[in-house]
Amino acid sequence: MEEPQLNAHNKEEHRPSHSAEHILNRTMVDMFGCPRSRNAHIERKKSKCDYLLSRCPTPEEVKAIEDKVNEVIEMALPVKISFVPKEEAAHMVDLTKLPEDASPTIRIVSIGDYDDCACIGAHVGNTSEIGSFKILSHDFGDGVWRVRWKVTPKP
Repeated sequence: MEEPQLNAHNKEEHRPSHSAEHILNRTMVDMFGCPRSRNAHIERKKSKCDYLLSRCPTPEEVKAIEDKVNEVIEMALPVKISFVPKEEAAHMVDLTKLPEDASPTIRIVSIGDYDDCACIGAHVGNTSEIGSFKILSHDFGDGVWRVRWKVTPKP
């Protein structure tokens, strides 16, 4: 099969953190019914995501988010890449963040049966490669919950 032509990607993400972001996004969607992160800054040392929420999560909910992300990581789920025509992808994942000039073939990143997302970034091959997920801090204002977090490799 011929390699599909995709839009250019101008950065090299930290693979474990980027894969953890996908898990965090799915967890937030499932727990709060919110969209995936509105803004994300993914780095090796510390990352942040912004979510549109009607209220700040309680301390118990923050702990539950962290626990769920770590539970999914520990499931050792395969991270698979597939290439799908844009029309078909629109029935599978949210394409609202795609640029207007997005290629006719969409790259879908699937984390086991837990999450599917259109993405052209770098990822681990299995969630067991991520390590542990820790929420470092969070704040809430103007309907945006900003969470700062990191992944720590397993020793």
